[in-house]
Amino acid sequence: MKITTLSTARLGKLLVAFTAGLVLAACANQMEPAKKMVGEVESAVTAAGADAQKYLPEQTAAVNQKLADLKAAFDKQDYKTVITTAPGLLTEAKGLAESAAAKKKEVMEALGAQWTTVATTLPEAIAGIEAKVTSLAASKKLPKGMTKEGLATAKSGLADIKTAFDEAKTAFGSGDVQGALDKAKGVQAKIAEISAQLGLTDGAKPAA
Repeated sequence: MKITTLSTARLGKLLVAFTAGLVLAACANQMEPAKKMVGEVESAVTAAGADAQKYLPEQTAAVNQKLADLKAAFDKQDYKTVITTAPGLLTEAKGLAESAAAKKKEVMEALGAQWTTVATTLPEAIAGIEAKVTSLAASKKLPKGMTKEGLATAKSGLADIKTAFDEAKTAFGSGDVQGALDKAKGVQAKIAEISAQLGLTDGAKPAA
């Protein structure tokens, strides 16, 4: 009876050790595929880059959180969860890059349309101010409300406008459409100010 009891105890220990070995082997077999999947998802998120953060900030934040959860599962050696979850997240991450690219294209086209309008209207407004300044400078008598100092200020402002518009065109030429529009808005504001000083009513309309 004693020998049988010992044999049963040993058998139980052997079974526990064998089962543990199987579990460890299974974990070892799952670790490399899980690690590879985490890396693929991370690479896809990185590929989406700054455009995804700029144009799809909420979606990007959600994908980054899921990636953090995936990494946490890997660190806990929950490889089964990683292997189950990673494929769907990889698809989502790749889709993020595609969606960001489409959104960027849409935004850039809209900005480009705004610039086309600005690039047409600003030169006309600047030419109108220049013609008025030239006319006043040639006049023997300035109109009521206009002083020599005021005319000098308008001339200086006109020079600033031309410089700023040149900078806007340079920005657009380098691909910085938003920066070009921002500069153009400053030009528009200055045009409106000088137009009011000169008694002109057709200032450039602000960009949308």
